[in-house]
Amino acid sequence: MTGCCRLSDYVTFPELLARRQMFERVGTGLAGVALASLLGEERASAAPDANAGGEPDLRPHFAPKAKAVIQLFQHGGPSHMDLFDPKPELNKRDGQPMPKYFSDLVAISRHGGLLGTPFRFVPAGQCGVEYSEIIPHIAKCADDIAVVRSMYTEHNNHEQALWMMHTGLTVTGRPSIGAWASYALGSECRDLPAYVVLRNDSTMPVDGIRNWSSGWLPPRYQGVHLRNTGTPVLYLSPATAVAPEVARLRSDLMTSLNAEHRALHRIIEPQLEARIASYELAARMQVSATEALDLAQETKETQELYGLNDPNTASYARRCLMARRLIERGVRYVQIYVEGQRWDTHENNANATKAIAAETDKPAAGLLADLKRRGLFDSTLVVWGGEFGRTPVSQGSNGRDHHKQGFSLWLAGAGIKGGQAYGTTDELGYHAVENRVKVSDLHATILHLLGLDHRRVNYHLRGRDERLTDVYDAKVLTALLR
Repeated sequence: MTGCCRLSDYVTFPELLARRQMFERVGTGLAGVALASLLGEERASAAPDANAGGEPDLRPHFAPKAKAVIQLFQHGGPSHMDLFDPKPELNKRDGQPMPKYFSDLVAISRHGGLLGTPFRFVPAGQCGVEYSEIIPHIAKCADDIAVVRSMYTEHNNHEQALWMMHTGLTVTGRPSIGAWASYALGSECRDLPAYVVLRNDSTMPVDGIRNWSSGWLPPRYQGVHLRNTGTPVLYLSPATAVAPEVARLRSDLMTSLNAEHRALHRIIEPQLEARIASYELAARMQVSATEALDLAQETKETQELYGLNDPNTASYARRCLMARRLIERGVRYVQIYVEGQRWDTHENNANATKAIAAETDKPAAGLLADLKRRGLFDSTLVVWGGEFGRTPVSQGSNGRDHHKQGFSLWLAGAGIKGGQAYGTTDELGYHAVENRVKVSDLHATILHLLGLDHRRVNYHLRGRDERLTDVYDAKVLTALLR
């Protein structure tokens, strides 16, 4: 089996060998463990949970359109009325009292009147789909993009909406979609993780590692965070050079310690195996990850395409270019996160939305263009969107609140029929009304493009077959597909 694991499982057990004790006995730290494992024999992949059923056969159910997914996740909830869903009637009625049918807003007392957008919408590409003037680079890709204007979700709070969008339910503790993809299909690359997370190196996104958790799937399916500045993964390289004979002795010692510890703690053997496998992967990544994420290998023209030369776009541009280099080398699923929750525009919506759009627009469009010219576009699915949208009424004087009843996102690349806007919200942008799309439909469609029937990607847990789309009657969005 070729499924990859995370570099640390963030779970502690009383029976586990204490870190300090391990380091004292081995004397090398994480770098030494990784290097020793590299020089030792390959171990088998981690076993499934003792109380859970079955390993997947790591084959798609049918011919996939997508070999990889890049998810450009927009924490905070982008405002659809300011970006992808033009509402002339909302602008016409700007400042008027909100209609009575706006009855299920978040219970915040500061809601005001209707709030239009100050931004013009302009027909883009040959398709003529309208995009906001504040995302001109994405608009140039209109003929390759399918905008879904009729999304809706089940909760107005960030955390619950994030759990829904990432894991399929508004409860915590479940596997993310990237973990499901890794579980079902494994990795195409022995030296890189199947599931990679690219975020700001100094700050966690809202809800932290739960965004890319493996939940109750075996730990090796969790997303692996790779840094986008400096060393891709901390502590991979030994602080001092190690002679081959010393490395071999360390490897022998580590193998012996691992076997001894597994024999003493059979009940947590899956977690131990996952950690061992993670160290082996870390060792292989000493070379492969550093090379894969070396953006200096790219031409100046490519760096300019993404916006690496502009301080305003450089951070997000690095992550987008890194994502392309990773999927080019066989990584299955890459998630890119914005800093914090920048789209959460409770105040000063227009200026705040324009600012984060300016930081992410060119890099996202550069990614699409680069995938096309490298022959990767038809095998890579790109998904752009957040956990919900924003209200068509003001919060305070000029902000927008969270909104679950209708919002937009877009897809492009493998199997997607571009140049379209699918579904509608009502004339004020409040409710999704035509071709309504629930989150499980989006999940089913992503899995479908990976060659997976969402009803057959199961994990038996506590007497029940769990799956990403769970209890929902999810439907693949065939109208989006070519």
